[in-house]
Amino acid sequence: MVKMLTKLSAFLLPAFYFLLFISTEPMTVRADTGTDSYNYSFWGESVPAPAAFQATQLVNGASLGIEALREPNDLYVTNDNFIYVIDTGNNRVVIIDKEFNMVDTIDSFLHGGKNDTFSNPRGVFVTNEKHVLIADTGNHRVVHLDQHFNLVKIIEEPKSDLIREDFVFQPERVVVDNANRIYVLASGVFDGFMEFDIEGDFTTFIGANRVQIEPIEYFWSRVATREQRSQMRMFIPTEFSNLDINDQGFLYATSTDGSNDSIKKLNARGTDILRREGYFSPIGDIRYEHDLGPSRLTDISVTDSEIYSVLDSRRGRIFTYDGDGHLMYMFGGLGNRLGKFNTPVAISWFGEDFLVLDRALGEITVFRTTEYGRTLTEAVRSYYRGDEEKANDLFERTVNMNANLNFAYSGIGKALLRQGDYKEAMHNFEQSYDRTNYSKAFLLYRNEVLREHFSTIMTVLMLVAVGAVSFRIYRKVKWRKRGVSIE
Repeated sequence: MVKMLTKLSAFLLPAFYFLLFISTEPMTVRADTGTDSYNYSFWGESVPAPAAFQATQLVNGASLGIEALREPNDLYVTNDNFIYVIDTGNNRVVIIDKEFNMVDTIDSFLHGGKNDTFSNPRGVFVTNEKHVLIADTGNHRVVHLDQHFNLVKIIEEPKSDLIREDFVFQPERVVVDNANRIYVLASGVFDGFMEFDIEGDFTTFIGANRVQIEPIEYFWSRVATREQRSQMRMFIPTEFSNLDINDQGFLYATSTDGSNDSIKKLNARGTDILRREGYFSPIGDIRYEHDLGPSRLTDISVTDSEIYSVLDSRRGRIFTYDGDGHLMYMFGGLGNRLGKFNTPVAISWFGEDFLVLDRALGEITVFRTTEYGRTLTEAVRSYYRGDEEKANDLFERTVNMNANLNFAYSGIGKALLRQGDYKEAMHNFEQSYDRTNYSKAFLLYRNEVLREHFSTIMTVLMLVAVGAVSFRIYRKVKWRKRGVSIE
């Protein structure tokens, strides 16, 4: 008996340790498919995809005819495609036109009758009126200039009961909404973004991240002594890594914690309303080599129709999602050839095209959209605008170019659903594994069939009912003639 137990334990212990290992180590694989572009299937497998963008040129100090860009940190593209680059190492803003020609620089401004300069600026934003707001990090302020680069106001270290006494104001990014409210991402702030009114006065914090606590850490914090708890790390929210704002005034923000809500869409109350209806939450790579870890999202750029792109600085990849959270396409990567980066820090849509700023190389890579990228983007836009017929046609063309794009079938199904073709919509939802919309289409199709054949169905039911009654009467008459009661 003892020998039997010994043999059994010898068998079970390795199995136990194996199960313990696979339950604690994430099952991650390399997403690389041998091509520069890929997507994820419904089953979480990385599948090849056509390139949505192609790198065509580099923009740097030499091409602009100026001193080399030194550690640039941010760029902003206006509605008329003028590019404002924060040239941090040179303490200036470089302005470039849509043909990538040098236009102007902002390296100083008049302040109190004297020439004032920037110190280690990190962020820039330009309003529709061409007012320029600069996160002047080294000087602990935000500088607001008008379209002629004259000083409008300076936002310096705010005073409020909501702010701790030892706080040092170090703004890194800044955006402005349609009501001229200013939102600042400041270093060392864990309460969300700092909101300032039109006069530049601090009003509140908005959109703080939730505290992320591991179950084992929570358990030990409950059973540990006071002295032990004092040695444990504090549970505080993670900082945001970047932000952008769309035309409707919604803030889009990124964090680097790798959680399922590392991308947020915040309304005026700071509530996250980002839709995550895709096969997986929008977090960049969902499969990766364990030693590298998940995507580190450090910038976000929003365009029209709720389409947004995020930068994974860990692998140099850009991921683009539609408003429902479906991954549309990705491109980029780390390397030493055109279309790859060394230290990507900022991204921006440039009309139909795309720009990526590399801090270490001091250059902007220009990506032109391909037919595939243009078709898919326009399909999403058409559906967003309510042009179902055009969306259907464009999604069909997209599928012909990339049969691996599962969510495109869902796009076709949604367009058909709006057009009232419920049966065909069901077929496409089935191909895209979209259970929710399949159920909706099935319900509508069932109701449509019932309405279409209502008279026939009711006639049949009435005939069946009449036949049943007639048969019952016939049986009664028959058995009464035989003198038998059937009651």
